[in-house]
Amino acid sequence: MTVNEAEADKQSRQLIFIYQIACVMVIGIGLLWAVFFSWKQQWPFVMADLILVGVAAGGWLLLETGRLNAATIATQLALMVFVTCFALTFDQPTAAFPRNTHLYLLDIAFLGFINHVRHPSKIHLVIAAACLCLFVVLASTSYMFPFAQPISDEIRTNGVWVNSILATALLYGGIYALQREFTRPKGLALQLRNAVRNSEMQLYFQPQIDDAGTIRGTEALLRWQHPERGQIPPGDFIPVAEEAGLMPLLGGWVLKEACRTLAAWSDDPVLGKLTLAVNVSASQFQVEDFESSVLEAVRFHGIDPSRLKLELTESVLVHDLASTVTRMENLRAQGIRFALDDFGTGYSSLSYLRRLPLDELKIDRSFVQESQESERGAALVRSIVQLGLDLGFVVLAEGIETPDQHAFLLDCGCHEFQGYHFGRPMPEADFAAHLHRASASASPKPHTAPMEQPVQAALAQSFT
Repeated sequence: MTVNEAEADKQSRQLIFIYQIACVMVIGIGLLWAVFFSWKQQWPFVMADLILVGVAAGGWLLLETGRLNAATIATQLALMVFVTCFALTFDQPTAAFPRNTHLYLLDIAFLGFINHVRHPSKIHLVIAAACLCLFVVLASTSYMFPFAQPISDEIRTNGVWVNSILATALLYGGIYALQREFTRPKGLALQLRNAVRNSEMQLYFQPQIDDAGTIRGTEALLRWQHPERGQIPPGDFIPVAEEAGLMPLLGGWVLKEACRTLAAWSDDPVLGKLTLAVNVSASQFQVEDFESSVLEAVRFHGIDPSRLKLELTESVLVHDLASTVTRMENLRAQGIRFALDDFGTGYSSLSYLRRLPLDELKIDRSFVQESQESERGAALVRSIVQLGLDLGFVVLAEGIETPDQHAFLLDCGCHEFQGYHFGRPMPEADFAAHLHRASASASPKPHTAPMEQPVQAALAQSFT
């Protein structure tokens, strides 16, 4: 059974349990009314209440066997017929008391629509439409069966209020249930939300190398260690998080964890010099309190804000460029740095590059790969690098996987580099150990000749 199937099965069991509780409540209410009318010796009403009890009991038995869809359809049909017949037999409208039992038809119609949303079916829609039609007829006419036995005014005095209140309360409950159905994360998204609370998320770190071969910084990359499926690739859960609106939640966790990491590294002679880049999604950046949340995390952990670098994608700029610039300038005034990630893959425009308070331009890995495949690809990368240099940005190329790619981009004038050629993303402890090892191997030993091996080669060897 897959994760989604298991989640669907869990949700079905929860719904079955809820419907069973509702059936038990209807059985209890029906029996109480049956006892009351028996005391009044009004046997037709006793019979009607026992029929209602039978409908609820039949629905409970279907649910007990796990037949959720059959139970909902059968009970909706039975309740529609019961309410209609009860209204036409006992609930005669008068000048003093209006007909009111037909109000329950709205609840049954709404229940049918909720079930259609949960499990699309034309039957549910037909039942809902039929209930609405019957509601209009019963609300607009005073028709009764020829053999009708109207309820006495003594009972109707209280019954009209009880039915109106119950029907309205049930309708409100249905609206709330529908709202929860539309907004509740499903499947993997639901597990993803719980993953943050259950400490299943981890940060991995990938080094960023300068043109002299020194590790100047690292990028924090989110990983999900699922308790049953193992590590789930970002390409599988990030699109789910974006669709479910969970990116602000995940991004907020990453930001706080990144600040905690920088605080832990601050006293380390090697790690304390690094900058840490954090990806920020468009939905996270547009949250009203984004600026305050960033500054609060920086202050809480007591870190140097210049060591934190926020990476924005070009999709952030689609919403409101003026507002984006203002937010960036406010944060940059506090020392936080900004990089434009995946440059050239989205809504690239020279006009916004001129306006944005950026510190760094990241060349997307797709351009790096194409630079070795065609002259046109190589020319495009040279142009992007030169553009960044002319605008005064630090230019970083990501996705460096081969020495040839590194040599070409170094020749183009790139300042920094990132990719598997220098090291794969790794957990914090492994990253720190490798960085100390690389630093030690790159440092000249006392009373010995300087190392002949290039610094970047020592670093690359340590990270591979």
